[in-house]
Amino acid sequence: MSEAFDIAETLDVKGASCPMPVVKTKQAIDDLAEGSVLEVLATDSGSMSDIEGWAEGTNGVALLEQVDEGDVYKHYVEKTD
Repeated sequence: MSEAFDIAETLDVKGASCPMPVVKTKQAIDDLAEGSVLEVLATDSGSMSDIEGWAEGTNGVALLEQVDEGDVYKHYVEKTD
């Protein structure tokens, strides 16, 4: 899973609820170089749909994968431009 990506940065938003995981993800991805992958660690189950929806509606980012580990949700977002 995460071994398939060259992770540039990990963002820990565990304990944060909507909309903070998306807000913090946007802030973090803005600071990365094109082609960089951001790993987001969240505990809010809503982050699965929230981050997916944000990525689909946002130019310059691509959601590569989401992993539900039960108590932690991992999201891999690439900055595409």
